[in-house]
Amino acid sequence: MLRRFSINFAIFSMLLDAFWVVTGLKMAEFLRPFLDGLPYVKPIQEQIHLPASIYISFALIWMGLLSAFAIYDGRKYLRVVDEYAMLTAASLIASISMAGILYLSYRTISRALFLLFVLIVYFLFLGWRAIARLGFRLRKDWPDDPRRVLIVGAGPLGQRVGEQIQKAQIKNMQCVGFVDDERGEDKFPLELLGKIKDIREIVKQSAITDVVIALPYSVYQRMSEVVNITIELPVKVWVALGFSDLALYKTEFEDFAGVPMLDLRAPALSEYQRLVKRGFDLFFGTLAFVLAFPIMVLISLFVWLFEGRPVFFLQKRVGENGRVFDIYKFRTMVKNADQMHEMVEETDTEGNLIHKSEKDSRVTHVGRFLRRFSLDELPQLFNVIIGTMSLVGPRPELPYLVEQYQTWQRKRFAVSPGITGWWQINGRSERLMHLHTEDDLYYINHYSLWLDIQILIRTIWAVLLGKGAY
Repeated sequence: MLRRFSINFAIFSMLLDAFWVVTGLKMAEFLRPFLDGLPYVKPIQEQIHLPASIYISFALIWMGLLSAFAIYDGRKYLRVVDEYAMLTAASLIASISMAGILYLSYRTISRALFLLFVLIVYFLFLGWRAIARLGFRLRKDWPDDPRRVLIVGAGPLGQRVGEQIQKAQIKNMQCVGFVDDERGEDKFPLELLGKIKDIREIVKQSAITDVVIALPYSVYQRMSEVVNITIELPVKVWVALGFSDLALYKTEFEDFAGVPMLDLRAPALSEYQRLVKRGFDLFFGTLAFVLAFPIMVLISLFVWLFEGRPVFFLQKRVGENGRVFDIYKFRTMVKNADQMHEMVEETDTEGNLIHKSEKDSRVTHVGRFLRRFSLDELPQLFNVIIGTMSLVGPRPELPYLVEQYQTWQRKRFAVSPGITGWWQINGRSERLMHLHTEDDLYYINHYSLWLDIQILIRTIWAVLLGKGAY
């Protein structure tokens, strides 16, 4: 496994972060009197002195949450943007947690002081990590052993592994070539260095450090032969599993009655991720429902006065794991719109279904306005609260459209559908159905709480601009 830094540096990082938390509190104590006179800042009468328990608890909480977000895991966040995104999410949760502690204990502490402390610590965290990354990049004497990779198997799987290594452009990692008893397709610019029996000589001659076994299913029985050849060689041996193509969502090793097995239908999100996502949905979904309730009452009145009953529209949609549920919306079409969908459906030149039209004659006058600003979707907050939908997720699809799905498109049912999602901020109804699915799969493969927050923020702009909404 690739590591960005050593275990010792991870421990050093934890201690340094704790130091910055303590330093940030001290700096906030010192700077707080200078904020007197600013708007909404209450003047203080005397110098603030925080108790030692605050210093200790804040440092431990922040380090613990950064650890939970794997900030100190050298195998993750090779890119600076990934590290900073997770650092931001962890710092946000740490700040909320510490604000709760202050509310339940030291309520006399100035809110201005706390906000000043959070900003100071956050930028100290960002700053020292930027300096550390720059230092790693500039130090020529830093121990950074070259990684030379030999791929066993020149078939499609081996070609894909080699292509991924080349695309990753990892410093000091080089894919030397392939070994295979059969000549692979010459689609990849890497040399076929010999046959499987030649591995030992090639490893010694080419100073190989890593051997990746990427054999097709038909010759997997030869894996033990490769392992026996390399068992006395000073190399790391990896196995590239081609089973991922057979997986519905993702693959994981699980203990099955005491036997390690590969689960081809492992959940797309871990139990921890599901817990965090559900908690996020419940809190912000309920809050949004309460804030939007007066608007929903007003919209209900307008629909009832101008379009008659029913005000709400219940429709069957396909949710997580293919389960069908009722989605709640304000009615924006004529009453028998479901039986008239063939009027607007078309196919493009490649045979892909276009099931929405900007000039859909079934949409009412009030409905067109509601769709323009996505107000018709406000009742879906109730779906979020009861758990059939999420705030962010794949598009909730119609059952008759799902029947036309190809196998790869069904992977989008790995998580609960969302009111908004990656599809909505990247084109909304202007995107074809099969392109919506690609957006959904991108979201599932890159899920994080921080991605959900980004999508919700970008959705506000997408709704205000109204592009692709009809």
